[in-house]
Amino acid sequence: MNQLKRSCIPSMTRLTTLLAPSILACAMSAQQSQPIKIDWNKTIIVSKSTPTLQVVVNPMLRQGASMHDGSFAALKDLKADYVRYVPWLPYPKLGVAELEPPTKEKTSWDFSLIDPMTKDFLAATEGHTTIMNFSTMPAWLFKTDKPVTYPDDPNQVTWDYTQGTELRDPSGKELGDYYARLVSWYTKGGFTDENGKVHTSGYHYTFPYWEALNEPDFEHNTTPKQYTERYDAIVSAIHKVSPETKFVGLALADAARPEMYEYFLDHKNHKKDVPLDFISYHFYASPTPGQDINDWQYTFFDQADRFLNVVKFIESIRKRLSPETKTDTDELGVILPGDGVEIAEKKAHPFTSPELYWNAAGALYAYLFIDLAKQGIDVIGESQLVGYPTQFPSVSMVDWQTNKPNARYWALKLIKDNFHPGDKLVGTEFTPEHAPADIVAQAFVTPEGKKLLLANKRNQSIDVTLPQEANGAKLSIVDESTGQNAARSSQAEGTAVKLAPFAVAVATWQ
Repeated sequence: MNQLKRSCIPSMTRLTTLLAPSILACAMSAQQSQPIKIDWNKTIIVSKSTPTLQVVVNPMLRQGASMHDGSFAALKDLKADYVRYVPWLPYPKLGVAELEPPTKEKTSWDFSLIDPMTKDFLAATEGHTTIMNFSTMPAWLFKTDKPVTYPDDPNQVTWDYTQGTELRDPSGKELGDYYARLVSWYTKGGFTDENGKVHTSGYHYTFPYWEALNEPDFEHNTTPKQYTERYDAIVSAIHKVSPETKFVGLALADAARPEMYEYFLDHKNHKKDVPLDFISYHFYASPTPGQDINDWQYTFFDQADRFLNVVKFIESIRKRLSPETKTDTDELGVILPGDGVEIAEKKAHPFTSPELYWNAAGALYAYLFIDLAKQGIDVIGESQLVGYPTQFPSVSMVDWQTNKPNARYWALKLIKDNFHPGDKLVGTEFTPEHAPADIVAQAFVTPEGKKLLLANKRNQSIDVTLPQEANGAKLSIVDESTGQNAARSSQAEGTAVKLAPFAVAVATWQ
């Protein structure tokens, strides 16, 4: 049944006398080539969208770790803008620069474990825009029944560091001062601590963007009002030491939180002159246990459709309250059920998903990119560079065994190398007009010529017929055959293109 178009399934409830012809007709229609019609005179939108990714700090990115060299090499080779860098809560010593509350006698400022990865990240992205997000606030900033502990081993994971819901300093000054000093360490050559002691780094990096916190709807159970107050405190303090920095807000785990957008995007809820440069939010397809790749070919994309409808709703709020604010969907991907099992059981399990999974996740990103670009989303970020058993392996873009990029990375690179802000998205449809549910296609007018982005959403090969003008077009394709290698290049045989299961392809012609 997997080989049949999903739209054919209802016919299977017919009487036995009608069943066989119905199935046969459906199977034939699924195998027929899908002709594509492009209207180059119909501009849907001029693209504002930048494809990119996020880099989440974990021990495999530490110098000397097995994934370090290949991961940073892949990041450098990608040459992406708006790359998001997130030292995150599971490893407090790798992301929090002041783990103990200051006293009159001493402070605990320590960047010795944080600097090496941060410097490697900034070297790999040199010349490109980054979004910095030291997302984890020191636990001592919050009121808690007892001090929050953390592992002595910086590589040991902990999931209960972000305790408390109320800041111990309700004015937010203590919170803002922490981030101002952290940013000064990297941009101003150092800072003066709470006791007047000077800490010198010698660093003079530029931080074009700073994202304030991560998934506050989950971490510290933050309300819209609390988040807005904390955003203002962080932004105001950082602006004083880095006036050129722009800011990203919200970073919601659950994008469908209208109360967060309604409150945060209303300028009257902010301090005077606090900018609302960007909002951000996340989406992960999440299949249920027991499903396999034949189910994922539907689950991934059905869930993506629901998310894309949520995006439309968010956009209506943004345009109404703060139309000058841009949008960054800075975590897009898949989280398989096994990732959560590993976290719950605190141990690694064998990663049993087929290699084709990485292609399916890459096709999902291509599908999201097309629709989000049509909606005018500014930054479209795939998540994430590095994962491995016990640390969200299904989200990784680098193979933890070979240290080479997988198909998710190569699909992103294919899109990033071919499509840029300023390209025109033009009318693209399948003929007859009812587009098949199995393929997505979008034509672009680019400075390099006419381009067509294609993605096969299904676990079966599908034939596509390009417009006659694309006869002999140049093809770049990421599919199961390319494995952990870059897109393969070829030339179309006339106008016929066969897309392997979950293939992502770009056709180019003049």
